Amino acid sequence: MASRPLTALIALGDAGRAERLSASLAAGEDFVPMPAGSVSAVDVAIVDNPALHVDVPLVLLSSRPVAAVDGNAGRVFAVLPPNADDGLIAAAARLAAAGYHAVRDEVAPDGAGLSAEAGDHPSDHDAVVRPSLSPREAEVLALLAEGAPNKVIARRLDISVHTAKFHVAAILTKLGAANRTDAIAIAMRQGLVLV
Repeated sequence: MASRPLTALIALGDAGRAERLSASLAAGEDFVPMPAGSVSAVDVAIVDNPALHVDVPLVLLSSRPVAAVDGNAGRVFAVLPPNADDGLIAAAARLAAAGYHAVRDEVAPDGAGLSAEAGDHPSDHDAVVRPSLSPREAEVLALLAEGAPNKVIARRLDISVHTAKFHVAAILTKLGAANRTDAIAIAMRQGLVLV
């Protein structure tokens, strides 16, 4: 299930915050952070000002809902609070790079209501059937949402890598997901994972 690392442009007004976020993303195996000056060949951009002119999905760190973003709302795939932790930002960046939108509901200006969507989704009146995950699968799913590879999942849960792979495969099957990113998006939509 290994794929190439995502290149993430990090363009924040607070240089110290940008440097800490870059270091945090670089510590994982699935991100290559790029400084604000390099706008070529990136998969996703993490910004606090949506006026940055790059043609990639944006993860916006702002207290304003996406509808209030002037002009560039179509490129904003996720809006997170400015003080969001690095794990949440990384998860949103993975989802945005995969084409999923995580946007705040208009009726919840405090950001309490997040919805994730990609392509077709059930209408509001359709009941969402939540798959039944074991407690261990729920733990593995939470680690997947943090972007943990199988080796890290195994280490954190004190299980073998083979067992971690088994749990990941079971989660993908139960959620009907094509891959890890899809599983996280589905889990977010169904409220199985809080990010």
